[in-house]
Amino acid sequence: MFPARSSGRAVRVLNRRAPLERALVLVAMLIVLLGGCTATRGFDFDITADMRGFTPPEYPGPQHFLGVCQAIRELGPGAFMITPGDADPPDRVRLALDQVFGPAYLWYPVVGNHELDKPEHMDYLRAYNAGGAKLPGIVHKGPPAVEETCYSFDYHNAHFVVLNQYYDGQSDAATDGDSSPALLAWLADDLAANRRPYTFVLGHEPVLSVPDLDNGRVRHRGDSLDKYADNNHRFWTLLRAHDVVAYFCGHTHNASLTRINGVWQIDCGHSRGLGDPGAPSTFLKVYVQPDGVRCALYRDDARGGRYELVYEERLR
Repeated sequence: MFPARSSGRAVRVLNRRAPLERALVLVAMLIVLLGGCTATRGFDFDITADMRGFTPPEYPGPQHFLGVCQAIRELGPGAFMITPGDADPPDRVRLALDQVFGPAYLWYPVVGNHELDKPEHMDYLRAYNAGGAKLPGIVHKGPPAVEETCYSFDYHNAHFVVLNQYYDGQSDAATDGDSSPALLAWLADDLAANRRPYTFVLGHEPVLSVPDLDNGRVRHRGDSLDKYADNNHRFWTLLRAHDVVAYFCGHTHNASLTRINGVWQIDCGHSRGLGDPGAPSTFLKVYVQPDGVRCALYRDDARGGRYELVYEERLR
């Protein structure tokens, strides 16, 4: 917006101009003002991960995923939710979101290793983004065989890339977690085409398993993306080269925020409430503003209590 003093001077100048010229200048000013508001409008989004069946109707109470959703609703739901994997069965997650937020609430799922356990889980996710263009905002669908479960989308001043790390170049459900050459080639093209100032990449498995920020628990070290060291290195180098703000993942059920060679890896923990007693249940809110990005991490008390803000980090 223009400062009040400058706006006043502009009005006085316009008053001395002919009516048609005055109208044209006013229209131009409105375009600038409205365009500026659109370009600078901030937003936030929510991240939940690894709820793995602790969802309605089997688990209808607040001490599991439904309680995570209720806590997010109390804070004020973001523009959408992203789940970096292991949301199986995904239709039950959608059921919980419908109950708490309504069917119009946007959800962007990421394939995890447990979505591969049952063909019907993958069938649901493929249909959820049928043709690679059903979800709002998509600007780049995945390559053949993975176009529904690997995609990127834009929202305001941010670019989001959702990776299916089980794509081997032929199938979307073929391998353990890896950054295959075919996936990296698609990612490189996508990042090169992006012009948004903030970029976020999401996949299920971490490049490095980091201890939980509360209790130090470690899981999946050596059998995540780090199992394939060369591909893992190429993946992270690509993120650095394109100034990616953060890579969000799950898989370990532990929460951590770690800056690795200039890029944040944010392990989102688990959102299953009491379903994993080894670490507190977690969700994240990410605030994207014109002048930066902030990540807030909320956890329960590991006994099914209220979710509280326990950690906050400025990412950019």
